[in-house]
Amino acid sequence: MHIHRTNCVGWTNWWVLLCLLSFVTAVKDHTFKTCDQAGFCHRNRHFASQVRQNANYIPQYHIEGSSVGLGTDPGKFSVIGTILKKLPNDATVELPFEISVLDNTVRVTVDENRKGINVPNVYSTKRYSETSKWAFLADLPYQKDVKNTIEKNRVSLEYGQDLSVQIDFYPVKITVLKKGEPVVVVNDQNLLNVEHWRSRSDDSENHLSPEESDYDMFEDSFHSSKEDSLPFGPEAVGLDFAFKGFTHLYGIPEHADSLDLKDTTGSLPYRLFNVDIFEYETDSRMSMYGTIPFLMAVKPDTTAALFWINSADTFIDIDKNSNIEDSSSHWISENGLLDFLIIVGDTPAQVNEKYGSITGNTQLPPMFSLGYHQCRWNYNDETDVLDINAKFDEHQIPYDTIWLDIEYADQKKYFTWQNEKFPDPKRMLSELDHTGRNLVFIVDPHIKTGYSVSKDLISKKITINDKTNSSYHGHCWPGESVWVDSMNPNSQSYWDSKFEWSPKNHFMGGESDNIHLWNDMNEPSVFNGPEDSSPRDNIHYGGWEHRSVHNVYGLTFHEATYNALAKRQIGNTNRERPFVLTRAYYAGSQRTAAMWTGDNMSKWEYLKISIPMVLTSGVSGMPFAGADVGGFFGNPSKELLTRWYQTGIWYPFFRAHAHIDSRRREPWVAGEPYTSIMRDAIKLRYSLLPVIYTSFYESSTIGTPVMRPIFYDHLDNLDSYSIDDQFYIGGSAVEGSGILVKPVTDEGATEVSIYIPNDEVHYDYTNGQLDEVKIYRAKAAHYITKAVSLNDIPMLLTGGSILALKNRYRRSTKLMKNDPYSLVIALDSQGKASGSLYIDDGESFLYSNDEYANVAFTSTSNLISGTSVLASAKYLDSLSGLEIEKITLLIEVSGHKAVIHKPQLKINTKWEIRISDDREIEHDEL
Repeated sequence: MHIHRTNCVGWTNWWVLLCLLSFVTAVKDHTFKTCDQAGFCHRNRHFASQVRQNANYIPQYHIEGSSVGLGTDPGKFSVIGTILKKLPNDATVELPFEISVLDNTVRVTVDENRKGINVPNVYSTKRYSETSKWAFLADLPYQKDVKNTIEKNRVSLEYGQDLSVQIDFYPVKITVLKKGEPVVVVNDQNLLNVEHWRSRSDDSENHLSPEESDYDMFEDSFHSSKEDSLPFGPEAVGLDFAFKGFTHLYGIPEHADSLDLKDTTGSLPYRLFNVDIFEYETDSRMSMYGTIPFLMAVKPDTTAALFWINSADTFIDIDKNSNIEDSSSHWISENGLLDFLIIVGDTPAQVNEKYGSITGNTQLPPMFSLGYHQCRWNYNDETDVLDINAKFDEHQIPYDTIWLDIEYADQKKYFTWQNEKFPDPKRMLSELDHTGRNLVFIVDPHIKTGYSVSKDLISKKITINDKTNSSYHGHCWPGESVWVDSMNPNSQSYWDSKFEWSPKNHFMGGESDNIHLWNDMNEPSVFNGPEDSSPRDNIHYGGWEHRSVHNVYGLTFHEATYNALAKRQIGNTNRERPFVLTRAYYAGSQRTAAMWTGDNMSKWEYLKISIPMVLTSGVSGMPFAGADVGGFFGNPSKELLTRWYQTGIWYPFFRAHAHIDSRRREPWVAGEPYTSIMRDAIKLRYSLLPVIYTSFYESSTIGTPVMRPIFYDHLDNLDSYSIDDQFYIGGSAVEGSGILVKPVTDEGATEVSIYIPNDEVHYDYTNGQLDEVKIYRAKAAHYITKAVSLNDIPMLLTGGSILALKNRYRRSTKLMKNDPYSLVIALDSQGKASGSLYIDDGESFLYSNDEYANVAFTSTSNLISGTSVLASAKYLDSLSGLEIEKITLLIEVSGHKAVIHKPQLKINTKWEIRISDDREIEHDEL
């Protein structure tokens, strides 16, 4: 949530407000650096240009053969050695490297032996090496035995399934091969560049090659960054990667851009730098709120991914034009190690699974968090909150969570309430709990000075510090603030205490368990800071510059919040799973938080771009993603709002949100027919929750996206690789099943064009209805044109799918828990279908003790069966009250459907139904 502002000095409370409100404008390019304005990117792009233009370029780097050997860590196999960088004066810089192997994955790390460093002693003199500590799981699946050959000028390794890697000493080149064919070539264009330590007084001629530039090495000329002391001078790292035979690249969120990454030759590169970018532009490579430096290259028989393990400001150039059959990327980070993973597999699903084994998969979220969330800046008081709560019931619209933005807190002092507006939080939470509803409220990392919390942070020395190593004071919503340093291990216990499960904790409603957290502004956003963020020479725990840790800071903050919430009922085996929403994130954030796309606008282009943004997040390992339904800024037309709800029900995270100056727009405000259409869309979301929850279970175990791009299921169809306005929900990527959705995102649309990516039968499933059986089939992939009214959500059910639904209206997910299931079976062209259903209590961590069930369904035209394939006997017994109340069977051969009412089937038993013929039937029992 945000309004734009400029740097405001001479702050008083009234001047803060006046200053902020005086600059309510869209994002301006001058607020944030371009590559040309960022010294390290400017220098490395210049270097790349010079190297490419010089056919006789002599690389500065080589691996010293005598240094190469096997690592001594008994926990993993590795090759170690030293890369030497030759300087113009013939001196050399030592760059120690390590190459290790995980399952189907190679990790390369390059450091620098820094000598004679003279910087203020408040800083660590090492290159930042702890990004992986935050991004990775604690125990990595390193391989201990790898077939290796060390030769005079080369090292060769064999690993995984038909994979190998070849390391050439000069020029330095690393080639990853699959079945002997190159897949990824590291340093293919010799763009390796490690800006080594030098002092301001050193002669540049002794340190710069003819291809290098000295632009902004020891100063920052950008207008808001001129006070940056740059204590280490130039220390960027750059490297190029060629993807052989690949022309489609995905990932590197967050950008308001297409799913298939664009060529950036001659234009702006993609930037990864977490910033508070209000009213961001669409079709843009500008930095946004989150960063996942994960890039996936896909072709029919192979998928390769690069994970760049660096949390500093990063720019990425994509080149798809130089070689028609290959793509390349050039990565440039301001400082830190050269540290990256290359993952190779047959499919995107395999690569996502391997990536998840390293960084973790998404949390299995509590069921309520997959329901509908109602939010705005702000609901005014307890009466307002409970009135909104009652109106949902009055209009028979299900919802699960109401949200409070910053105005709930006394003078925006987090961990307090405005007592006159919210006199009894526990009572309010109890009232919401009567119908299974939850409250989410906001706590940001900036803490107002002058009250107990900020005083505690300062006295306990757990703040972000300035370059003198004193608590940094900046400005944000409360005015003058300090920032919690969540990278400091001592901050966790203090953070835990603020969320403690205790009848005395007024802030958390005593021992209320229907309260969850929203971490906003954690890029971090600093109103008077450079690029609206923290000064880069600020200091974190361990003496690390903020410059080095910027992109991972948001993760450390929301992870601290998640950990604190998880400890609230630590002795209770039925304790609630926490829910945390974060705006800033990094690789690994998926383990503890959901994300949303930030401060969008109430315009059609923002509705349209939300789909590729959420898809990109999913293929990059963070599937619990969504966008503000209706747009945060502005006032959507009734048509736009309706279409956004019809799209938003498919976001894994489904929340409506609005700016403080936007008119109220809860679903009933628009009136008829819009209210009924929005109600129907929300009810459709709730009926599909068993499908969505099952998809989240699969994502939490094997890393697949919840909302899948078309190409993910159809790798042999190259025409599907750039489609990002339709997607799959449910079903299986392996089997190519599920619901194919094409939301309407154009104003005044009366028809849509839907791409059917194969020759499989598809059943019309518009609005989740099957009143008539309409079938689409052809001998090959094809487009269909479908007429739509404002009521319509274009949906196709892929042949071969079985969906488990809950169709009864309930006010919240908690009240649906014991409702019966309905099955929808869509037979494929071979007369077969299959599907699965994951069940647990939807609330606690008991699933980790095997208290869950995984039910498999199969069907032919004359036999339907169900059986539990994974479940503990004790938990299976607890499901005896869950029944299947209806089965709808769609038969492709005849175009008929069979509807079986009240088949008297228990979800926890093995069962079969035999059907005598394929005539359309509808009766109570078979």
